[in-house]
Amino acid sequence: MPLAVELEHVDFAYVHGQPALRDVDLRIEAGEFVAIAGPNGGGKTTLLRLALGLLRPTAGRVLLFGEPPQRLRDRSRLGYLPQRAAIGVQAPATLREVVTAGRTAVRPFGRMRAEDRAAIEEAIDLVGLTTLAKRPLGRLSGGQQQRAFIAKALAANPKLLALDEPTTGVDVAAQEALGELLERLNRELGVTILYVSHEFGAIEQVVERIVLVRERIVFDGSPSALPDLWHDPSHVHV
Repeated sequence: MPLAVELEHVDFAYVHGQPALRDVDLRIEAGEFVAIAGPNGGGKTTLLRLALGLLRPTAGRVLLFGEPPQRLRDRSRLGYLPQRAAIGVQAPATLREVVTAGRTAVRPFGRMRAEDRAAIEEAIDLVGLTTLAKRPLGRLSGGQQQRAFIAKALAANPKLLALDEPTTGVDVAAQEALGELLERLNRELGVTILYVSHEFGAIEQVVERIVLVRERIVFDGSPSALPDLWHDPSHVHV
C-alpha cells in the first residue's frame, strides 16, 4: 500500500518572498494520526497545502496516495477543513444541508441515492449532532459548527482528513471534544488525520506523532519526547 503522504526534499517560496519551507522530507503512512505543529509563519499550513496539491513545490517531489496530488483522480478521498478566521458563520443553510454539500464530491452531477443519504446521516451521527440536523448553521455554537464542517468532510467517506487550525475560536470543552472525536475516527474508521495547529493541547493525549515545522522539520516523533526538546532550545531553532 502506498504512503498516504510523501514529501521528498521539498522547498517552497511564495513569489518575491522568503523561503517558507526548505529541504522537507516527510512520510505519513495510511491510518496515522499526525499533528503538524509550529509557530505562526513557520510553514505548517504551507506544508499541508503542498501535501494536498493546493500548492506546487519550488523544488522536490510530493506524492499523495502514491500519485502527484494534481493527478489524483478521486479527490473525494480527501477531507479538508481550511483555516477560518472565525467560527461564527452566519448562513441560512441547515446543518444537514451543509453536510449534504460535502457528499456532492462523490456524486457531483447525479441525483442523491439512498446510499448517499445514509452517508450524510451517518456523518452527522458520527459527530454527535443528529438532534440538531435541521438547525441553521448560524444558530449553532462554535464547537457545533466545527463538528458540522467535520461531518461535511466525512460525508464523502475520505481516506485522509486534513484540519488546519481547527480549534480557532472554540472553548476548551469543545477542543477536548474534538480531540476525542478525531481519535475515534482514526481508531474505528482508519482515517489518516493531519492536524495542523500552533498548539496541540486538544489532541496531545491521542495523537501518535508530532511533526514540528520551522521552515524545516526540526522534530518528528512521539509527543512523549517533545518536552525534553522544548527544554533545550538549541534543538528546535533552525
